[in-house]
Amino acid sequence: MPSANADLETAWAFLEDGVDHIMTKLQTGVSYSKYMSLYTVAYNYCTSSKLPSSSSSVGVGTRSANLVGSDLYNKLIRYFVAHLKALREYAVTLQDVELLRYYAGEWDRYTTGANYINRLFTYLNRHWVKRERDEGRKTIYPVYTLALVQWKTNLFIPIQLQGAKLANAILRLIEAQRNGDTIDQGLVKKVVDSFISLGLDDNDTDKACLDVYKEHFELPFIEATERYYKNESESFLAQNSISDYLKKAEDRLKEEEDRVERYLNTQTRKTLISKCEHVLIREHSELMWESFQSLLDYDKDEDLHRMYSLLSRIPEGLEPLRKKFEEHVKKAGLAAVSKLAGGSSENPDVMDPKAYVDALLDVHQKNADTVNRSFRGEAGFVASLDKACREFVNRNAATGNSSTKSPELLAKHADLLLRKNNKLAEEGDLEGALNRVMILFKYIEDKDVFQTFYTTKLSKRLIHGVSASDEAEASMISKLKEACGFEYTNKLQRMFTDMSLSKDLTDQFKSRMEQNHDDMDISFSIMVLGTNFWPLNPPSHEFIIPSEILPTYDRFQKYYQQKHSGRKLTWLWNYSKNELRTNHTNQKYILMTSSYQTAVLLQYNRNDTLSLDDLVTATSIPKDLLAQVLALLVKAKVLVNEEEDQYDLNPGVYTCFKSKKIRVNLNLPIKAEMKAESTDVLKSVDEDRKYVIQATIVRIMKARKTMKNQALIQEVISQISQRFAPKIQDIKKAIDTLLEKEYIERVESTRDTFAYVA
Repeated sequence: MPSANADLETAWAFLEDGVDHIMTKLQTGVSYSKYMSLYTVAYNYCTSSKLPSSSSSVGVGTRSANLVGSDLYNKLIRYFVAHLKALREYAVTLQDVELLRYYAGEWDRYTTGANYINRLFTYLNRHWVKRERDEGRKTIYPVYTLALVQWKTNLFIPIQLQGAKLANAILRLIEAQRNGDTIDQGLVKKVVDSFISLGLDDNDTDKACLDVYKEHFELPFIEATERYYKNESESFLAQNSISDYLKKAEDRLKEEEDRVERYLNTQTRKTLISKCEHVLIREHSELMWESFQSLLDYDKDEDLHRMYSLLSRIPEGLEPLRKKFEEHVKKAGLAAVSKLAGGSSENPDVMDPKAYVDALLDVHQKNADTVNRSFRGEAGFVASLDKACREFVNRNAATGNSSTKSPELLAKHADLLLRKNNKLAEEGDLEGALNRVMILFKYIEDKDVFQTFYTTKLSKRLIHGVSASDEAEASMISKLKEACGFEYTNKLQRMFTDMSLSKDLTDQFKSRMEQNHDDMDISFSIMVLGTNFWPLNPPSHEFIIPSEILPTYDRFQKYYQQKHSGRKLTWLWNYSKNELRTNHTNQKYILMTSSYQTAVLLQYNRNDTLSLDDLVTATSIPKDLLAQVLALLVKAKVLVNEEEDQYDLNPGVYTCFKSKKIRVNLNLPIKAEMKAESTDVLKSVDEDRKYVIQATIVRIMKARKTMKNQALIQEVISQISQRFAPKIQDIKKAIDTLLEKEYIERVESTRDTFAYVA
């Protein structure tokens, strides 16, 4: 080992032997004493000029230290250059995998040795190198970085200058892997990692820099990838179906993601995947869009999901699919209703509500499943489904030009579900059926029509006591309230309150009658219903109350007036019902009848035969309505009509009234009443709409004070559209009405601006 004051040549001769051993024969080992000797010589040489001296020699000492550091640094450079020259001369004779293996092996040996040498020259790094860099000499590097710079300059660049020999060898391996061959991925990773390590930031040697990696590998790799997949996709599509291509493209994208994870820098992912998406998806998107309909028609869920996943990767890739899907759903819905209606909308009145609702729900359910399974419930496809459903639910072969038919049929279906003897109620799936009703309700445009029909049907269920259960009724009202708010269901909830109060009232009346009258031989119950909440109209004609029930009628009238003075009772005979016991038949029956049927039959307690005119006089029921009432009684064989307009109680031994049931329901709906109900509902809706539009205009004008005509119309549509689709003509009429009533006025010197009148 040289002395502490050894000159450069002596010191370097000793150091060079050790450096060379570390760089070329490290696998044979270096003893601790040898390593420490090398470290000491390097240290001694770097500090040899810093011996104690007078203050006047400090500057000289500093300059000497600079020269010592520089000399040693230059010796290291010359060693690396010579060492790498030998490696380069052999490397240029190699090709492909042999070149990569040699390069990777030597890189491992070189960088490991350089790490050891870097520690040998710690003092040089810490003082001389640091000072040089601090003074702005950025081409002076710590020893390990210096080794990398020399590798890049004397081995890497010369090999790359021979037709990018190194990078192309890697690219050929990657192509072989894409073609299905097995390659040494570890080897590729080592070489690629060396590209990354060779990137140096002159200002900060510890900072990662990808310049070399990007220039010498990433750029040609991306170009090669584009060429490869462009050729492959075009030739594959020429020989295979779009379904096969979707799977191929999906697999290729996964492979490239995996490739990044295995041996590329993570920053390459974005550029690589973006390029693959462009070549594999964007350039063939037109073909995918064209093939989408076929996949929908044949329910190819897996292929649809693949196409969705692929096209979702590119900008605007899904929009054409959403439009095609919307049209597909709309056509399916219209076709389902057309099939049900027999391809004709000439007589939509005969449409079965259940069949209609089921047909619409089947189309919705099938396509909702497709959205969830194949399109992951993506918001754009959900919106397309909703838009298509809204279209075919409101306008189809069954509705014709009417916007009220769908809400009417849906309300009738809900009525059937909520009635007693409904199979779904018995099977316990009523809640599910009501949820399905709400699916379609969401798409109904004229929700006020549904509300009015539903209210009318509910009133009938409550009056006749045919609700499946109070729980089911409450559940449906709760769903409607959640969908449309408190105001929408306020009347419905008040109807239930009236029913509860009526039950208490009946019990109180019976109790009073039992105390004051012992001749009450008629079982009697009453429903007192608020005029503002129940969609019930009193009869438009007089009605003579049969003498048999007149005493009970009078007693209740007096009792109610005493209890609630100032209230007026309007009797709804057209909704009332009775039970009569037969005395003229061998088998005693209980006949369940309407009040009109009761009034007719009780006449036969005093007469055997009566003409139509006699019955009109006795009951005050209009002749045309009475004829329908009598027709039902004749059909049931309670009365006989052997002579025109002459009705007798059936006396025949063999032809008299018979039934297997003791309780016989004669109270069947009359066609005229059924048709009138639908007409009355629609008339009521039209009236309500006028007031809703007027109230909305007043509310808007009160808030805005002044507003232009067009802006006012648009605001009205915006606020009301959740309830129904208002017609512009109706809004204009409402504006004219409010002008007449002086709620609003025209602003002077303008034609189309209105002001609120306080």
